Amino acid sequence: MLKKTSLALGGAALFLAWNGLLLLFLWSRPGAVPNAQNSQNSQNSQNPQLLPAQLLQLAQDAEAELRLQRELLLQIQRLNQMRRQKTPKPARNEAEEPPVIPVLVLACDRSSVRRCLDKILRYRPSARRFPVIVSQDCGHAETAKVIASYGPAVAHIRQPDLSDIAVPPEHRKFQGYYKISRHYRWALGQVFRTFRYRAAIVVEDDLEVAPDFFEYFQAVLPLLQRDPSLWCASAWNDNGKEGLVDAGRAELLYRTDFFPGLGWLLLAELWDELEPKWPPAFWDDWMRQPEQRRGRSCVRPEVSRTMTFGRKGVSHGQFFDQYLKFIKLNDRFVPFTQLDLSYLKKDEYERFFLQQVYSAPEIKLDELQKGTGRDLGAVRLQYRGRDSFKALAKALGLMDDLKSGVPRAGYRGIVSFVCRGRRVFLAPPSDWTGYDPSWS
Repeated sequence: MLKKTSLALGGAALFLAWNGLLLLFLWSRPGAVPNAQNSQNSQNSQNPQLLPAQLLQLAQDAEAELRLQRELLLQIQRLNQMRRQKTPKPARNEAEEPPVIPVLVLACDRSSVRRCLDKILRYRPSARRFPVIVSQDCGHAETAKVIASYGPAVAHIRQPDLSDIAVPPEHRKFQGYYKISRHYRWALGQVFRTFRYRAAIVVEDDLEVAPDFFEYFQAVLPLLQRDPSLWCASAWNDNGKEGLVDAGRAELLYRTDFFPGLGWLLLAELWDELEPKWPPAFWDDWMRQPEQRRGRSCVRPEVSRTMTFGRKGVSHGQFFDQYLKFIKLNDRFVPFTQLDLSYLKKDEYERFFLQQVYSAPEIKLDELQKGTGRDLGAVRLQYRGRDSFKALAKALGLMDDLKSGVPRAGYRGIVSFVCRGRRVFLAPPSDWTGYDPSWS
């Protein structure tokens, strides 16, 4: 852009210089402008009526020359445009030009957003590739002051509508969920409509990120772009408590039919699809309905790349004391962009994952709980209904709730975790035909 501006200014300067010289030449022609002596003699030897005629002719000559120079400049401009159109553009090297992925931080009235922002800014590899946008709802002055303290390191935008929302009488106590959904819609609209980004990572103000948080999302973005059976990538494992994950295999990634949230990546194309029907409340559970998921999956890690420190919130600490505060946050860097992640493509993933699950020997819960499992192979626990699943999940310390029939972190009904050092698959029978939305 600077180069084009310099060329334009240079052309304008040459144009003015040329016409200045032209005018000087025309004015200096014999008889063009009378000198003092001619002026004195003109009273005797020249007709006074000739002076206006000479000036008029001079103006006409100058105007004709200006038109000629303008036409020449236009011809040069058209020639340059044609040359640019015919010159092939060099192929874009994606390795040299990584995509820009903004991080959208949704904030409200937690001044502890500082903890979230400090880790994001510490671990992001490039301010240009990962701009941080903090969208604040609630109008909380102390939180706004904290966000402003980061100066140009973050962009601070504010949700303008802070009014209460008319809700059904039975949902009066859920007013907060309605405001959160409104905020999400506005903030995502800013990212994809106003700023026109093509992808975004969404986090909330009570999340802390892992050292390879950005590496993970940079690596999985191409998967979302190329595989229509994926609709998001999440940094979160719902069953990622210490003891339920293999911290030594932090590079493991999975497909899941359950929308995890809590640090997730989406494309602009998905927002084009969701925005017109965005719900007034409970947006995350709405995302888990079959009508929105449409058979698609998300990528999720073995070991979470986010953890939550926000017990206070509209959910009043639901699940926090029992599950969320025990989530293991990955503490070592995995170079995901250097790994081959093609195994996550649907056909390839199902081929090897289902074979791994259903070739594992089936055992009973008491057998699993008795053994140490160290250096032993994977095993399978089978459930045959909603109650069976919930009983086994509860006994094993897994999250036992289902959304539209889908278990947390599950894929084709299968939940992968670690128990006593052994890989375990909590799985339905091999003839599984799909989720039952009545399981909830």
